[in-house]
Amino acid sequence: MGESTAGGRHGGTLILLRHGESQGNADGLFTGVLDVPITERGREEAAHAARLLDAAGLRPAKWFSSPLQRVTATVEVLQEALGASAADVTVVEDWRLAERNYGALTNRTKAEVRAEFGEERFRFWRRSLHGRPPALDDVQWAELFPAGGIQPPLLVGRTESLADVVVRVAPVYLDEIVPALASGADVLVVAHGNSLRALCAILDDLDEREIEDLNLPTGYPLVYNSDERGVPVPRSGRYLDADAATAAARKVAAEGGT
Repeated sequence: MGESTAGGRHGGTLILLRHGESQGNADGLFTGVLDVPITERGREEAAHAARLLDAAGLRPAKWFSSPLQRVTATVEVLQEALGASAADVTVVEDWRLAERNYGALTNRTKAEVRAEFGEERFRFWRRSLHGRPPALDDVQWAELFPAGGIQPPLLVGRTESLADVVVRVAPVYLDEIVPALASGADVLVVAHGNSLRALCAILDDLDEREIEDLNLPTGYPLVYNSDERGVPVPRSGRYLDADAATAAARKVAAEGGT
């Protein structure tokens, strides 16, 4: 939490956490805004993340999350493991923190897409800042998101590049997260690989190559200190379990990236 020291007042601590493993992760899918459940392993990852936060003495009071169930389930596990009641924390669900919409690649396996389109196109769509997959047509949209189920809002479009995700995530960062940090509150953001990559691109001022190479593993808290304005110190992020997180990130990279 923010405090006054000889070096001046600091803002709160920012914690970024990718949800625990989802069924889409386990199946090697382009999941995107498809609302898949968390796996048992994902629940274990969330519980481990809670233990890491507790050991570090971090008890964030302000939480921001995606509304997709793999994130909300992660949040529930965290709350239970930390003993955090509604009186202790404020949880704000925001569609702007949802996963990137992979368009017509949604619900297809990475291996299938790589085999059909080749490594260069696969990597462009998967990892680059501006690669935008083919859009979902009306028939595909209706099949993936039937009436009565969760319906992604217009802001995620029919397909997105990572740059599109940066545009929708930026206002959450500037208008919600930074002011909370400036107040001295510790802030936890539980979201997805690409919405968190977008946040890192903003707060670390990453160039396109750095963005392309950034992989965020599921279930490992990434922690930033902030200054008195609530602005996280660029490139200061550290994993609470650095060795395990680095190994997990390498595994994500080997599978085709976040």
